[in-house]
Amino acid sequence: MQKRILIVEDEPAIRDMVAFALRKGEFEPVVAGDAREAQSAIADRVPDLILLDWMLPGTSGLELARRWRRESLTREIPIIMLTARGEENDRVGGLEAGVDDYVVKPFSARELLARIRAVLRRSRQDDEEGSVAVGPLRIDGAAHRVFAKVEGSEHPVQIGPTEYRLLHFFMTHAERVYSRTQLLDHVWGGSVYVEERTVDVHIRRLRKTLEPFALDGMVQTVRGAGYRFSAS
Repeated sequence: MQKRILIVEDEPAIRDMVAFALRKGEFEPVVAGDAREAQSAIADRVPDLILLDWMLPGTSGLELARRWRRESLTREIPIIMLTARGEENDRVGGLEAGVDDYVVKPFSARELLARIRAVLRRSRQDDEEGSVAVGPLRIDGAAHRVFAKVEGSEHPVQIGPTEYRLLHFFMTHAERVYSRTQLLDHVWGGSVYVEERTVDVHIRRLRKTLEPFALDGMVQTVRGAGYRFSAS
């Protein structure tokens, strides 16, 4: 079954070009020109991945990404940002808003398809991961959910797809120190498109996710070496 990809882009020429490339890549494209059309498309059928333009009329792509990461229906959908903004701070801003990758315009169809396949491949690996428990945290691999035990009761943890992968790796490799490069290799699959600073952004997001349960301290910075996950 073809993967369904939602293209949220207000420029018809780019939208048509991307849709054409997706069809050639054996994906099923669905198009939307703004936030309203995107919400309608998602309500009709949840896509496997979203290609989201940074600059949209009305609601920006950044605002949409933040909204989708807060909503249960869209929280786990991978998002790739399409942007003309190539500066590092802009890319980090997109990652902090909840996107999983970004493609800077102008881009080739080959690059776009490669990034889509890489993100989808990482998402499929999530489904294959098993269950694991460390201290008060538990991952139900079959249900793809995270739970935190607080005062004897388990509570669901609302977590994005990249933070889920990062947390699962940490929990299955607890008490060991990993450098940014090692985390990129293990969690992102050594993708040439991902910068080391990306790890820092997702570490901050993971800590923020765990903070309401007072478990953010489990993700520890080891100065000069990297990061460690510890239940102690």
